[in-house]
Amino acid sequence: MGNQISNNKIRQIILLGMIFGFLFLIGFNLSNFLPSFLGAVTLYVIFRDYYFKLTEERKWKPWLAIGFLMLLSLLVIIVPFYYIAETLVVKLANSREYIEIAIENANQIHQYIKDKTGYDIINSIDIKKVGEWATVYTSSLLNTTVEVVTTIVTAFFILYFMLINSRAMERALEKAVPLKKSNINKIGERFRKLIIANVVGIPVVAIGQGLTVLIGYLIFGVSSPFFLFILTAMASLIPIVGGAIVYVPVSLVLLVNQDPVGAAGVLFFGFLSAGVDNILRFTFLKRIENIHPLNSVFGIILGLKVFGFIGLIFGPILISITMLLIQVYHDEFSENDKKEENDTDDIEEISENIPL
Repeated sequence: MGNQISNNKIRQIILLGMIFGFLFLIGFNLSNFLPSFLGAVTLYVIFRDYYFKLTEERKWKPWLAIGFLMLLSLLVIIVPFYYIAETLVVKLANSREYIEIAIENANQIHQYIKDKTGYDIINSIDIKKVGEWATVYTSSLLNTTVEVVTTIVTAFFILYFMLINSRAMERALEKAVPLKKSNINKIGERFRKLIIANVVGIPVVAIGQGLTVLIGYLIFGVSSPFFLFILTAMASLIPIVGGAIVYVPVSLVLLVNQDPVGAAGVLFFGFLSAGVDNILRFTFLKRIENIHPLNSVFGIILGLKVFGFIGLIFGPILISITMLLIQVYHDEFSENDKKEENDTDDIEEISENIPL
């Protein structure tokens, strides 16, 4: 009888099952809005302290403070995004022409390697099919502009209600999380640092690598250097290969076109960009939050697969928070286990000292 589960615990289990079931149902059917929600969370973490300063110290109206912060974020996010998107759209609008040039350059590189080494490096690849695939892919890339705009608008909509009810929301979250306040604060502070490190760090590292290679593009007269700069900066986010996926083919094209000095120069600045990446990661980023390189690599792979583009930020965070939760689990329950063991030892000691 003593081992039977009480009715109260059964009701708790049923209620928790219903809660998790409804949460799964809601999350599954609103999964398309997950990038918007994560974007809103990111902006909330960045603007939270500024919002409280404006509303509580400077006595701004909440709607005015939110409007100002949203306008600021638009200038910081949308203007660079618009420039990049406009550059890419102009180039990709003539994607067929650029793809034909790329195929021609690929054929020249292939023939050059074959003549020099006798090795047919792409004998099994149908270049025409690659070109057809690239045309389809670039067309679909242009169509994602509307999706990006929708995601940004929805993120701002969610952000408004997160900020307007920020104090109540944070109190509700503290009550809902079954952890000690010290551990809740630890998770919150680590989460904030991780978001800042990824939001600030990813663009800084990408731009740093892109600018380094851009110098090489400009010095050695590579055509469309700023377009290639954007591609290199974006490619630097790709794990393992990084910007090499852009500057190595550019170097090969220069070599095929009888410009070995330019080819070597671009390749040199490409390798130099890898050093810039390491310097930025171990100096600038380490001051914000010390994120292990493997965490970044596997986090980005995971994030892109699960969350899409916003996964560049939340992939590494997901891995870091998981490791932090393991530490919190040890902190929460190892002390309880020790306390129970001490209580048991005390009981045994008392029982031994009781005279019979």
